[in-house]
Amino acid sequence: MPGIDMTRDFIAVRIAVLTVSDTRGLAEDRSGQTLVDRIEAAGHSVADRKIIKDEIPDIQAIVKDWIENEEVDVVISTGGTGVTGRDVTPEAFTALYEKEISGFGELFRMLSYQKIGTSTIQSRATAGVAGGTYLFALPGSTGAVKDAWDDILVHQLDYRFMPCNFVELFARLQEGQKRSKS
Repeated sequence: MPGIDMTRDFIAVRIAVLTVSDTRGLAEDRSGQTLVDRIEAAGHSVADRKIIKDEIPDIQAIVKDWIENEEVDVVISTGGTGVTGRDVTPEAFTALYEKEISGFGELFRMLSYQKIGTSTIQSRATAGVAGGTYLFALPGSTGAVKDAWDDILVHQLDYRFMPCNFVELFARLQEGQKRSKS
């Protein structure tokens, strides 16, 4: 049965939060703040937080900086995952992936379907790994952020979660690659 193995020590993860929006500032960023609150409540640290407009080069520049930053283990973005012309986060992220975690988007949509029905088909939530850093792109709604964190990420980013989790794989993410991230 999956769950927390209390015989294992908790390992805090350093997470950068990116809000992708043409219209939001820090004061209006409810989804980003929801992520920050949940990250900290789970015992992890917020390594950085930024808001950027829906532009592929701008999104990629920030994410690349975080991938190269030894103080960032995980990047979670919110926004820009829909199907409109300005929604470009999945394109920005997938171009950076060394490996895609296709199960993340599949699981997110399955869980989301239970709450919003067929409207979940409009989500292009995605995840992958680049430079030893996990990248997760979530929809911009606060509800979607809560669903992704509460139902998936809080477990997979907890070293104690069994039978397996993303944290225990950090040391092996770059096997066979030249660059190593501490």
